[in-house]
Amino acid sequence: MFWFVGVHGPSIVEPAIAAIIYANVETNFELFKNGEQTSKVLTVGLGNFVGTMGGTGATLVVPFLFMLFAKSKQLKAVGKASFIPVSFAVNEPLLFATPIILNPYFLIPFLLTPIANVWVFKFFVDILKMNSFISVLSWATPAPIGLIMGTGFSLLAIVLMLVLIFVDAVIYLPFIKAYDAVLLEEEAVNSGIAEVEEEIAEEQKQVGDIITAVTEAEKEKIRDGKKVLVLCAGAGTSTMLAKALEEGAKETGIAISAQAGAYGSHYDIMKNFDLIVLAPQINSYLEDIKKDADKLGVKVIATKGVEYINLTRDPKGAVDFVLRVI
Repeated sequence: MFWFVGVHGPSIVEPAIAAIIYANVETNFELFKNGEQTSKVLTVGLGNFVGTMGGTGATLVVPFLFMLFAKSKQLKAVGKASFIPVSFAVNEPLLFATPIILNPYFLIPFLLTPIANVWVFKFFVDILKMNSFISVLSWATPAPIGLIMGTGFSLLAIVLMLVLIFVDAVIYLPFIKAYDAVLLEEEAVNSGIAEVEEEIAEEQKQVGDIITAVTEAEKEKIRDGKKVLVLCAGAGTSTMLAKALEEGAKETGIAISAQAGAYGSHYDIMKNFDLIVLAPQINSYLEDIKKDADKLGVKVIATKGVEYINLTRDPKGAVDFVLRVI
């Protein structure tokens, strides 16, 4: 339950029972040496190889179920990426990539599967008289190997492992399918959006080609030159675009001249220009400037941040921008 909300549960819970689960292993080992059944169920092996086989939540089977039964790209990818670490009880990639953590679809199997595994193990020990764990193995030992080795290599241990894998798969599979259906629907929607975006991009390219063709035609009409005034708050930012326009004019041979200015200094000179371009920081003054500019037959356009920066870095693009507006 701690793990489901993103807190490392074993680090919180295990210290309270550590003395018991290790002492019981020692007791079981003494029983085993004396030829008696090792009946102490609550051991460190029970946690590592039964209750949390494949990591907290008993997730050993989950990556394989993803690869075998999931249809969504996300779950198949998670299965392929996580089945090796999960086999060695490192299931954080699975918990956070699926995600299982905080995912309501997995709350029930995440809590129920470890409990069911312990019940099954206790049945094998108490009723079928299988040996419990008699040794302590590394927690990273793959669960099937850890269970069989830790209980003394008995035939019942092999049967138990097969039963646990079957039980865990039966518990997890319905919830995996339910979540997979949701992901499939989301992927279908995203795929449709991607197709629409591709169509829009293609249409924009076609429009861009038309605009380019029109611009080329308009260039031929410009004989007497066009003057552009770029305004910003203090004539610093505006100078960047003005210089770009001058460079673009030289490169393209288009008769365009540009001048930078600060807002407030334009009232007496705006009548001398064909276009006024506003830098992003004075966009709020657009309507005020347009009132005076309309009386003089001067066009005014405001630019946005990214757009403005791109224009200052692309002289030819800046010239095309001005031509389109004019």
